[in-house]
Amino acid sequence: MTANEAGAPAVRQLRLVIEAEDYGAAVAFFRDALGLPEQAAFSGEGDARVVILDAGRATLEIANPAQKRLIDEVEVGRQVAPKFRVAFEVGDTRSVNDRLLEAGAASVAPPTITPWRSLNARLDAPGDVQITLFEELDTLDERSALDGFGTERGRSDAAGS
Repeated sequence: MTANEAGAPAVRQLRLVIEAEDYGAAVAFFRDALGLPEQAAFSGEGDARVVILDAGRATLEIANPAQKRLIDEVEVGRQVAPKFRVAFEVGDTRSVNDRLLEAGAASVAPPTITPWRSLNARLDAPGDVQITLFEELDTLDERSALDGFGTERGRSDAAGS
């Protein structure tokens, strides 16, 4: 992790900004149905509005085209994801999936166990956002022991040895 001179992380927050034509439906979906707590809301001239929702810990997942195709194939059975997709780790994929379907999401694929040992469901959400719900079925240590898992840094170090 890169830090500034004071030792603090260089990046403190990852914020994904979604432009939603139906702002009310998107807020109701992500805040009320998915359960993301509201941190702040602002309004401005010309009915400008924004709400900032707490989505817990953020990570940035970077996949090459082959991995993106693999994820689509495993989760959905065909290529459907746009360049950007938002994934939410939840405690119970099936119940959250059902709740979000009732709240207006469209199912792209039902909950499916993946080769990386998570239970994933794919949905089209308000705001033209494709989302994945995922529930980890094994701990990170258990998954790290499986073939194909590790870190990019670990792979680079092993290749250079």
